[in-house]
Amino acid sequence: MKITNQRVMGIDPGYDRLGIAIMEKDPRGEKLIFSTCLTSDKKADFSQRLWQLGKEIEKIIKKHRPTVVAMEKLFVTVNQKTAMAVAEVRGMIIYLSAKYQLAVNDFSPLEIKSCLTGYGQADKKQMISLVEKILKIKTKKKFDDEYDAMAVALTYLAKGNWR
Repeated sequence: MKITNQRVMGIDPGYDRLGIAIMEKDPRGEKLIFSTCLTSDKKADFSQRLWQLGKEIEKIIKKHRPTVVAMEKLFVTVNQKTAMAVAEVRGMIIYLSAKYQLAVNDFSPLEIKSCLTGYGQADKKQMISLVEKILKIKTKKKFDDEYDAMAVALTYLAKGNWR
């Protein structure tokens, strides 16, 4: 598989559900190569969950060979336990990115919404609708996390952060 264009792996980090989208941009526009929502076993220890997610992400990197990673920045919530767990997932992703020599670009939810809709307060439904329209998605995805990963990748491609 020869890759001539920038190939971005968009990631919506999480430890329960983690969205991934692989995308390219060529003169005709953005092209979705692959997307999925990874899940981890809720009954497993957190270290096992991290390992499960990491193993799957590594398979995706090896198969689809992204050239760069775009990831949603950690959104600080009231639940600090959740925020810490997501931060640890982000650390694992940053480690894998470094292992495969992939630069990591972070975007806040506000940046993503503003870039794609021109309005930083767009709701989930508006974002999903726009992503489906841009990428010509005909079949609904099961989880929002997959759409979020696509939105992160689209933001990277729209901003032209080619590093």
